Amino acid sequence: MAYYHNSFEQPVGFSVPDWKDCQMPQRSMVSGNLCRVEALEPEKHTKDLFNAFVEKSDGSEWTYLSYGPFDSLDVFESWIKQVSKENDPVYFAIIDLKTEKPTGICAYLRIQPANGVIELGKIHFSQLLKKTTIATEAMYLMMRRIFDELGYRRCEWKCDSLNAASRNTALRLGFTYEGIFRQALVYKGRNRDTAWYSVIDKNWPVLKNSFEKWLIPENFNSKGEQIRRLSEIRNNLDE
Repeated sequence: MAYYHNSFEQPVGFSVPDWKDCQMPQRSMVSGNLCRVEALEPEKHTKDLFNAFVEKSDGSEWTYLSYGPFDSLDVFESWIKQVSKENDPVYFAIIDLKTEKPTGICAYLRIQPANGVIELGKIHFSQLLKKTTIATEAMYLMMRRIFDELGYRRCEWKCDSLNAASRNTALRLGFTYEGIFRQALVYKGRNRDTAWYSVIDKNWPVLKNSFEKWLIPENFNSKGEQIRRLSEIRNNLDE
């Protein structure tokens, strides 16, 4: 990273001329070829999401989440009614365009318009969504809004340092590992050391290009299996 010097010959960060606060994320829908991401609404999403979360589930997917599991539809509905009103985090449902059913949730949180920093998190993919092309497209759509529409400089991804699946996902999506914040949180009666990852605005053009090349139908065979890995495409673009 380049450093600059002020009139006292002290090293300082690079200039950010004419910087203005970013926009707060709105609850408007963003749509792709396989899914859309829309504002989480109790009346619209509760039942289908609850059913998706319990289908083929043994409960282990809730271990590293700050919320859940939910014992009943009523308890889940109460939670959705509460969080859908909040402005930080701002929750969204991920809708499979083939079935028109929600199969997961995600959110923008720790939103700092003055600094251009925002986190992509609170992510819970049902078994219907995990390891699917739809899951990747949903994350791409959320990130595209952050950088292209809202003008943020930095998108963060954080998780329990012991959550190997989330850490691998962050790297697969192109986030850069930044380190461990020790004893950062207490949740569910446990300590959490938090692993930090980020994408910054100068990284985004290559990441966006790699997502779009990976998502094209020609990158999948007749069984829906990828031909080129996302990381492979990204690495070739970086060369």
